[in-house]
Amino acid sequence: MSSAAGTPWSDPVTTPPREGAVDAASRIDTSKPHSARIYDYWIGGKQNFPADREVADKIAEAVPIVSMLARANRAFLGRAVRYAAEQGVKQFLDIGAGLPAAGPTHEVAQSVHSDASVVYVDNDPLVTVHGRALLADEARTRVFEGDLRDPKAILTHPDVAALIDFDQPVALLMVAVLHFFPDSADPAGVIATLTENLAPGSHLVISHAGSDLLPTDQEKLQVYNKAAEGAARDHAQITAFFQGFDLVDPGLVRVPAWRPTEELPADIDQYWMYGGVGRKR
Repeated sequence: MSSAAGTPWSDPVTTPPREGAVDAASRIDTSKPHSARIYDYWIGGKQNFPADREVADKIAEAVPIVSMLARANRAFLGRAVRYAAEQGVKQFLDIGAGLPAAGPTHEVAQSVHSDASVVYVDNDPLVTVHGRALLADEARTRVFEGDLRDPKAILTHPDVAALIDFDQPVALLMVAVLHFFPDSADPAGVIATLTENLAPGSHLVISHAGSDLLPTDQEKLQVYNKAAEGAARDHAQITAFFQGFDLVDPGLVRVPAWRPTEELPADIDQYWMYGGVGRKR
């Protein structure tokens, strides 16, 4: 498969597992909802199960905008990756990458630079099983199972060492992942560890649920917290994650409004996810 050609990830069900996939697959519990699979369901993916769909439907019933928000967040990822690549960045570290879907980071980046390197990291064995199978023939792309709560282990992982040169600019992506980390998990400290040695010209891409954007009936969203513990944060709190980076125009905004390539939705005020990109000084 040539990722530079922009071919969407194929259906992993038909792809034979790579070495180690059987062990990882044995740890996948499809009887319990998982945030990555709920998100996959909302954006029209195939890698979700009845438990995920049940929770996803309950959330969508309470907050109908949620599936459109998930798609808008996915579109933000694509625009942010393209922007970083167009600034000359050729290395991408995508943490909390989620399940395979159309327009993944490596396809977007490699459509700009055919030699771009992309490393995907996720703590869900389902993600890594499918990713390793799908990317078996991708010399410039790797995927491994890692935990954002241990950023040093991510930075020193062999797959990162093989493809990422931290003396050159890197785009660090944490899209729709930090709001699954309560303050007790010290997300600011995690980001500081991940970014302290990034070269000038590196980019930080974040999207995050905004507590100051949530609907007035936000208590309905508590069903989501049953699937994944986390915390929404306000504009100032999310902006603070970009310490050491200059936010590029238009700053931290609702995800559809970040450098849009099409007309903004009429109901944009209902989109309660912030997105922004920072450039390291």
